[in-house]
Amino acid sequence: MSNHSDLIAFIWNIANKLRGPYRPPQYRRVMLPMIVLRRMDCVLEDSKDAVLAEYEKLKARGLSEDAITKILGQTASEGREQPLYNTSPFTFAKLLADADGIARNLTAYINGFAPKAREIFEKFDFEKEIEKLNDANRLYTVVTEFAKVDLHPDKIENLQMGYVFEELVRKFNEQANEEAGDHFTPREVIQLMAKLTYHEEEVAYTPNIVRTIYDPTCGTGGMLSVSEELIRKYNPDANLMLFGQEYNNESYAICCADLLIKDESPENVIFGDTLGDGKSSDGHPEKKFHYMLANPPFGVEWKEQKRHVESEFNNLGFKGRFGPGLPRINDGALLFLLHMLSKVHPGPEVGGDGSKIAVVFNGSPLFTGDAGSGESNIRRWIIENDWLDTIIALPNQLFYNTGIFTYVWLVSNKKPQERKGKVQLVDATQHFVKMDKSLGDKRNKISDDQIDEIVRLYADYSNGATSEVLVDGEAKLKDCVRIFPNQEFGYLKVTVERPLRLNFLYSKERIERLKDQTAFSSLAISKKRKDAEAVRKEEEEGRALQKQILDALYELESEELIMDRKEFLKGLDKQLKAKDLKLGAPLKKAIIAALGERDPEAAVCTDAKGKPEPDSELRDTELIPLPHSIPLPLPVGYDKKSDISDLLNLVKTPCEEYFEAEVLPHVPDAWIDYTKTKVGYEIPINRYFYEYQAPRSLAKIETELAAVEGEILEMLKDLKV
Repeated sequence: MSNHSDLIAFIWNIANKLRGPYRPPQYRRVMLPMIVLRRMDCVLEDSKDAVLAEYEKLKARGLSEDAITKILGQTASEGREQPLYNTSPFTFAKLLADADGIARNLTAYINGFAPKAREIFEKFDFEKEIEKLNDANRLYTVVTEFAKVDLHPDKIENLQMGYVFEELVRKFNEQANEEAGDHFTPREVIQLMAKLTYHEEEVAYTPNIVRTIYDPTCGTGGMLSVSEELIRKYNPDANLMLFGQEYNNESYAICCADLLIKDESPENVIFGDTLGDGKSSDGHPEKKFHYMLANPPFGVEWKEQKRHVESEFNNLGFKGRFGPGLPRINDGALLFLLHMLSKVHPGPEVGGDGSKIAVVFNGSPLFTGDAGSGESNIRRWIIENDWLDTIIALPNQLFYNTGIFTYVWLVSNKKPQERKGKVQLVDATQHFVKMDKSLGDKRNKISDDQIDEIVRLYADYSNGATSEVLVDGEAKLKDCVRIFPNQEFGYLKVTVERPLRLNFLYSKERIERLKDQTAFSSLAISKKRKDAEAVRKEEEEGRALQKQILDALYELESEELIMDRKEFLKGLDKQLKAKDLKLGAPLKKAIIAALGERDPEAAVCTDAKGKPEPDSELRDTELIPLPHSIPLPLPVGYDKKSDISDLLNLVKTPCEEYFEAEVLPHVPDAWIDYTKTKVGYEIPINRYFYEYQAPRSLAKIETELAAVEGEILEMLKDLKV
């Protein structure tokens, strides 16, 4: 049964036999481990008798378990590096020969596997399900049905088996309403990422080359499997080592089973939380990798990892994984990219191999976060170090449980010379074909030809390159490539101030406002608590002072506006002195706030040094693009308290030029407060490929409306009263 659809249908039909004891979202508890078990059963069937005979001899000799494991691994398959065998007397066929003892025998069968295989079934927690199936009188039926299908790798290749697992996981997730951020990657997206990653890389053509491939969120191992197959297609002699980490029990077990069957080390896949949750953390803390591919959860909170991540950030800084900053708590996708960047080999310029990363994100990491925020600083760190190679915008509705647009980031510290100092943007949003049948939210797919076309656009590296795409069913040439210097994505967020201008009036209305000022109203509230007499006395004195202040102000009652704060304060001080009232700064500020109103015609308020005071209500910001000629990296740190004096020396002239051209013509009294300047980076990829489409003409709209009205009238004629 090599046909993919037939195999999925057959397995799903078995799953439906679980209905009753299990609800559909629970089918996975049985089906996933049973598929792995049957596949291993098929692999080991031919060597079963030889393994059992050898096992009896080894036991008689009293050898250690480690020695037995190594010898039996070779007995099961000569030359095999990863031991896979079973020392129980059972196979699926023999299990069916004893219907009454099937639960006991199946447990014994699983316990007879080599240690790593047993660990896989422990992650599935399958023994508990065996008992439940047996109690519900379904175990024999399920084993019988699975015994009918041959899942040997000679019949079902490893890559196809991966497709089977992921299709089933998708269906199970659909039943369980899994959240959109926690999903696996469609295989055509993995194919695209792999081809982009390994295009013109030495791993694809250098015989016997040794290279490591890593996925920090490996799931069932799709990225690793596709990478391996693609590379071996062109370079069968390449020595590839696959590494990963996964925190979901089922996915981890499936990935390890796939590696074990292929005779690749499942020890290189670590179970646990890659970011760190207090119980587990980075499973490969000292390792560096040549290639890294990942589809981390996006739009998913990282609250569970918050304490561990923040501790590493605060204590280790750039010596840890998260030096540039941390994204907001509701989306931790960029943390995984920082994690991968901590594992790159030194670049060729210092004699290293360098590394290349492909990671798929939603749109949030492109632009979320203000200047100086964690997200912006992460983008800045990547771009200013010249690691960002390319971003490719993919079509929407590619993933099974989210219809959003996604983006592949290619990040590398070994960019070829023609790519240095630049970032390539590729618009592949129209490179898709509609699926005959939707799978969840997945309505589009990227065909093999379209994958090759996207890779061509990437590889040709031609600014303004076009590609033929279908838009509304019509073929058209579309601009698909933009290439910019790194500085294009940086900007300076400067604070623009305007002077405070106030008029003052000793009117009854404004004087009464003073009663609402905290500094004034608190005069009649005692700060004492224990001594009632002291409280009463203090509050009486406060009310008396309030009356004195109000009386003094009412003596100056007038309808004449005072347009200069200096003049107002001069008159106020004179009156207070005459009334022998010595008021502190808080009370004076309260009087100014009550009696003053903003007035664009009033004189500018100045401080003690004669400098204009800024009006916080008129404060604004401007985002000034970095000049393309400015050298990177910028001379300023990532900490909020970093000294910006060197940065200002570098950017002050372009800021003044921008300010004179864009701001002063509209607000001539404005100025820049350079002390508040921040650096920001964003990648507004959609803006660069936006194409204006003129609205339809009124005549066309009227014609369409008339046609719709005609259709409605025809439909109404068919109605019978």
